[in-house]
Amino acid sequence: MATTVFDSVLFRDMFGTPQMRAVFDDRAYVARCIDAETGLARAQARAGLIPADAARHITERARLEDIDLDAMRVETEIVGYPILPLVRQLSAMCGEAGRYVHWGATTQDIMDTATMLQCKQAVDIIEAQLDEVRGALAKLAAEHAQTVTAGRTHLQHALPVTFGFRAAVWLSALNRHAERLAEAKRRALLVEFGGAAGTLASLGRTDIGLTVRANLAEELGLRDPKITWHVARDGLVELVSLLAAIGGSLGKIAFDVMTMASSEFGEVAEPFVEGRGASSTMPQKRNPISSELMLAAAKLLRERAALMLDAMIQDFERATGPWHLEWSAVPEAFLLASSALGQAAFMLKGLSVDTGRMRANLDLTGGLIVAEAVMMGLAPEIGRQQAHDVVYDACRDAIEHKRTLYAVLCENADIVARLGEPRIRELTDPANYLGAAERMTLAVVEDTRIGR
Repeated sequence: MATTVFDSVLFRDMFGTPQMRAVFDDRAYVARCIDAETGLARAQARAGLIPADAARHITERARLEDIDLDAMRVETEIVGYPILPLVRQLSAMCGEAGRYVHWGATTQDIMDTATMLQCKQAVDIIEAQLDEVRGALAKLAAEHAQTVTAGRTHLQHALPVTFGFRAAVWLSALNRHAERLAEAKRRALLVEFGGAAGTLASLGRTDIGLTVRANLAEELGLRDPKITWHVARDGLVELVSLLAAIGGSLGKIAFDVMTMASSEFGEVAEPFVEGRGASSTMPQKRNPISSELMLAAAKLLRERAALMLDAMIQDFERATGPWHLEWSAVPEAFLLASSALGQAAFMLKGLSVDTGRMRANLDLTGGLIVAEAVMMGLAPEIGRQQAHDVVYDACRDAIEHKRTLYAVLCENADIVARLGEPRIRELTDPANYLGAAERMTLAVVEDTRIGR
């Protein structure tokens, strides 16, 4: 019986994805541990440390399907770690070659390497999902590069922007995350092989241990570190922290979309799917479920990142406990990030944008949103500060009497004399005060390279 949202039949696809669960489930983890053990045998055979036939037999006979997982579970609860129980079974199934299984390794070598193999697969999934979301945002930004909408600061109308500009700001963060992910892959995906205290003393000569480690990295497609990282956990922290940052950027998108989808705004709506976002009591409801899940994932990811930072503080050459925190935080972080990206792709690809409602909302304040434009247009005539005071008084008049700024300005003979009615009309049109919004939007879209 499932007890958490990550393995719940009801909730697991809301807080993870089937593809990511397949990377981190028990069988996959044991399989990656076997990959680490067989890779180690081949690496040692290449270095002349164990017989080549032994490495071949270990690789051929160490099979996941022959592992008794129930027996492993029972022994793991006794030992505290799964590797000794696994090595016993592998040694038995490999016959005479079994004596060379786990040669010179320690439990953490195999577990860390297995985790890195999982992370390698998981990062590939995250990259593909991130590309999908970035592609959807690039399309949205390009389509709405000229769609004027109200820019808001402190939840108040500030200046006009375009919806494409807003989407491009979202996209710019994810583009940088894609760059960070590529860098993190190179930096963080490290093989682990150091022996009991990390010195590789169990293999004898200095050069042989380092050669085996380099061979193992090559066998498994991981990076060979300069030194053992049993208690230097920054690589995993970087990965999980980056997932949390991606989640935070998605949470920002979700927060904006939820606000814009509210009845009072009505500017966007999540894709319509029969029954999605429905209420058990209010038939009219169409709740922004994807955005809600993205926001929840962002908050949960923050906690996993904090947990990983806590786990960095480890004693001497092998730690007494903090390592265990990673066993929960790493897979859960990848599940949450994958879920958030999946929800974002679904939502953004089918987002319904009501440009008419955006324009109506823009006009709610009767042109006050372009008060700065009027001030800057008048400033060359009467000076910046005096222009500010004149427009401030006009805005107050418009607010108090519920009139448009254009109408109030046109009643001021001095302003009309200095600017003329056509110029006043031009200055009070929000579409004429967008600065470099379109150029910046298209620059971000052009900079969005998928699958780099």
